[in-house]
Amino acid sequence: MTSSSEEPTPYSRMRLGAELELIAEQLRALAKAQDKLHDLYEAVLGRQVELSVVLELIVSTAIDLTGARYGALGVLDEDGAQLALFVPVGLSEQEKADLAGVELPRGHGLLGHLITHPEPLRVDDISAHPGSAGFPPGHPPMRTLLGAPVNIRGKIYGNLYVSERRDGRPFGPRDEAMIVALADAAGLAVDDARLYEQIRLDAERFQRLLLPRLPDHVAPFDAAAAYRPATTPGRVGGDWYDALLVPDQACAAVIGDVVGHDLQAAAAMAQVRNMLRALFYDVRTPPSAVLTRLDRALEAITEVPVTTACLARIEPAPPAGWTLHWSTAGHPPPLLISPGQPARYLHTDPDLPLGVDTALPRHDHTHPLPEDSTVVFFTDGLIEHHEHPIEEGLGRLAALATAHADLPLVDFVQTLADQHPSDGHDDMAILALRIPQ
Repeated sequence: MTSSSEEPTPYSRMRLGAELELIAEQLRALAKAQDKLHDLYEAVLGRQVELSVVLELIVSTAIDLTGARYGALGVLDEDGAQLALFVPVGLSEQEKADLAGVELPRGHGLLGHLITHPEPLRVDDISAHPGSAGFPPGHPPMRTLLGAPVNIRGKIYGNLYVSERRDGRPFGPRDEAMIVALADAAGLAVDDARLYEQIRLDAERFQRLLLPRLPDHVAPFDAAAAYRPATTPGRVGGDWYDALLVPDQACAAVIGDVVGHDLQAAAAMAQVRNMLRALFYDVRTPPSAVLTRLDRALEAITEVPVTTACLARIEPAPPAGWTLHWSTAGHPPPLLISPGQPARYLHTDPDLPLGVDTALPRHDHTHPLPEDSTVVFFTDGLIEHHEHPIEEGLGRLAALATAHADLPLVDFVQTLADQHPSDGHDDMAILALRIPQ
């Protein structure tokens, strides 16, 4: 026997050191897992990213935590019977090519086992498991699998899977604990992302409902408009447009932008648009006078934030032809495309935006409009890019308009909206009117 007073042998010291190193490794792994889970939730909560991005981020986090080569997240259908969506991560380009034309998994084999048995599953040999159904042609070889259900509000949302550790070893209890913890956190992250996405979609629908539908005809003019929400999630703006025929045979048009990127801006936009529509329909005065009256009304009876706008009238110019008569409240200038000529801006010194100082005068501007010419009104979201000066955006838009000026007006406007030179961080509105021949 060895007395308790004897010094530890070299073997016992080595054994103790190995155990301490194993404990240290486990603590490091737990700290890493905690950091990853925190980063995942902060990504969703802080950036308010879209659901598709969140799902891929969850799978990437699972791969990173377990050292796996492959990972996926399967989302169940409404009945919870099979997979409606499958988000794989880790496939090489060659592996993706090998699987081209192969239908994504719907929940057979071990994936189906996880659906019918929503509890953690750790398999060292997939082919030997009684629930295995094999792989389709072109599928990369996989021997090991670790999966856990993702639960949202007491209902199984889907399952999180990883396969094939890069070191060749099977998944262990530590890997399983981390995947279970990640699946729990993923449920919270997905729930928040889905809620945010629904709010964003509802806000966009609300804003689109506030925008007018252009009249079926504004004869003898042709009119078309387009609206695009910001690509940045959560940004709902106050851009709007309107056009209508007024009793003195003119066509009135306006485009504007309420400062802000939330529902308050969208609601304020509706107030401004409706007040302005009433004013420029009934009051046969120059655009500057209409904007002055609108500015005073907004100051007196609303709390609408600062707003930019361009109000125009396309008026008959006897004995023949038309004249553009407009006033600008801190807004980008109209863009004129005359037949056979490059597009050019009708630059003037803009007056102050609405909501700044009602005491300062507003000014009117006029320009003749050739037959078959097109006037384009737009908001700054169409041209602004944080990496380029505004002049570059204006130049690119003019070139784009020149190149596609011969398109039917609806197609022309859609092309400007689809190929815009901006960075997409702001919503954008476009209104175009084509002068009759």
